[in-house]
Amino acid sequence: MKLNYKHTMYASFTGYIVQAIINNFIPLLFLTFQSSYNIPISKITFLVTFNFGFQLVIDFLSAGFIDKIGYRTSVIIAHVCSAIGLLSLTILPEIFNDPFIGLLLSVMIYAIGGGLIEVLISPIVEACPTDNKKTAMSLLHSFYCWGHVGVVLLSTIFFTLFGISNWKILTIIWAIIPIANTIFFMKVPIMNLIEENKNGLTIKELLSQKIFWIMVMLMICAGASEQSISQWASTFAEKGLGVSKSIGDLTGPMLFAVMMGISRIVYSKFGEKVDLEKSMIYSGALCLLSYLIISLSPWPILSLIGCSLCGLSVGILWPGTFSISASKIKSGSTAMFAFLALAGDVGCSIGPTVVGKVSSMFNDNIKIGIIAASIFPILLIVCVFINRFMRKTHTSIVKNIKI
Repeated sequence: MKLNYKHTMYASFTGYIVQAIINNFIPLLFLTFQSSYNIPISKITFLVTFNFGFQLVIDFLSAGFIDKIGYRTSVIIAHVCSAIGLLSLTILPEIFNDPFIGLLLSVMIYAIGGGLIEVLISPIVEACPTDNKKTAMSLLHSFYCWGHVGVVLLSTIFFTLFGISNWKILTIIWAIIPIANTIFFMKVPIMNLIEENKNGLTIKELLSQKIFWIMVMLMICAGASEQSISQWASTFAEKGLGVSKSIGDLTGPMLFAVMMGISRIVYSKFGEKVDLEKSMIYSGALCLLSYLIISLSPWPILSLIGCSLCGLSVGILWPGTFSISASKIKSGSTAMFAFLALAGDVGCSIGPTVVGKVSSMFNDNIKIGIIAASIFPILLIVCVFINRFMRKTHTSIVKNIKI
């Protein structure tokens, strides 16, 4: 069977599921690592910080080499690293005298894959000859949400049926997905964003464009708006539903991810009929409203509803910024997507940090921290309005020149 660009889209969707496995599987094993390897929980939780931090480094470095070695080679490397990193989790901790070193090396390997996937998959989909780029991008990013839900839910079912002591078997099962997708990406057709014999913007030219910095700010705000609440979703579920911490850890993040996935699916179905920039303004306003509900509500269950509402509101912000950037910055090349991914990850780091720092200043009052973080959806709305103003001004100037 001859593979076409529809199969390229399927491979890309699976790529985001791979990234969801990389980012969300290892936190389910924290207590197991603590008891099996006698590692302090403070060191174990550092694995998540290290994973995202190393992905930031890959985001930055990839801007200089992906276009040189090509999309296919890069995306194959990404999936190979993802698979090797997952498989290493079952081997390297047993080899080193200090199991933590083995865990850290494994995380570093699959973080290379995660960083490359984040940078590569969006431009691969953007380059595909699809009817509507905006809705395709939204549908693509919904697969990260469903991957997140699937990893948590299926892993929990596996541990319940077979015991968490068999975590290595499940890790190997999860590694099959990037292995299979490696083979898929070897065969599917892949187009480049920049047409053959044409040059994309250099990094210097890209950085000199004002609109690019507006997009960077949008990505920072999108990432911060999402993670400021997502990180505390389990706490809201625990208090709002009156359940144990373990149940809260499952319910809160999954509920947030499901709502975010739903918003992306809905936009992928009906997005071609609506204005993306207006949708992002409305989403930013809904996000701000959810922040206020979470922080000002006297009832924990209402805060949980606000958390779910936030998941719904932030769904299109990240893929929407990618789509706007691709349409506004012609010949942006892969470097643009790399820097936008970097900006998004910076936002994902800044948002929870603001919540945590401000909360600690007020006796660990999370709600006050979230009020402070409401600056991010506000800034996002402002950036979209600035972008619309710049576009209208440019259009007016062009018309005057023609006249």
